[in-house]
Amino acid sequence: MGKLEGKVAVITGATSGIGLAMAKRFAVEGAQVFLTGRRKKELDAAVLEVGNGARGVQGDVANMADLDHLFTVVRDEAGSIDVLVANAGGGEFAPLGAITEEHFDNTFRTNVKGTLFTVQKALPLLQDDASIILVGSTAGTTGTPNFSVYSATKAAIRNFARSWILDLAGRAIRINVLSPGATSTPGWHDLAASPSEHDDMIRFVSTTTPLGRLAHPDETASAALFLASSESSFVTGSELFVDGGSAQI
Repeated sequence: MGKLEGKVAVITGATSGIGLAMAKRFAVEGAQVFLTGRRKKELDAAVLEVGNGARGVQGDVANMADLDHLFTVVRDEAGSIDVLVANAGGGEFAPLGAITEEHFDNTFRTNVKGTLFTVQKALPLLQDDASIILVGSTAGTTGTPNFSVYSATKAAIRNFARSWILDLAGRAIRINVLSPGATSTPGWHDLAASPSEHDDMIRFVSTTTPLGRLAHPDETASAALFLASSESSFVTGSELFVDGGSAQI
């Protein structure tokens, strides 16, 4: 019997990378998985890869109508939610002095606004013992050159968890932050503007991470499974780093 047998899980931004790895792992563990993505082609491919009856719902987490549609589908097809993973997010490099208003607005729109309203709009469907996982980043804790806007959004995610466990204390809903370090995902590799910059990023990870390598998305999915399952029944308000030690030194 899987660790999420009979559970309903909703994962945003699950068409690739860590989100897709979580969707696949949760489905194997018995969950009925709903996953979202903005692009239909990629979403359809992800649903096929996840299998096990997974359901894709196209949408942008920063669009309120899209979120309403997502949770209407979940309500009509599953009735309630046991595990909610607010994973959708992203960022781009921009050093202080070159940050534009568009860069700032786009990053906060998805990472902060999208996370806030994903959770808020899910509240009526969440079981009273549900698990909410907010996907943060080591960048929310450590200084990262040229990445301050993204880092600030992930610092906001960390405080959301600390504050929301107080707001929802009466419902026994657990909220935790899962903070990956550098992980071999399309989004991470796409941060590099050139092959030489990509090589520099790899060298930086190898010299600043005690385990000396990028994480694999499956390693983060394993940590997410712990937070989603009853094995973490007395864990709330915490931040679980899956970073090879990079933010711990």
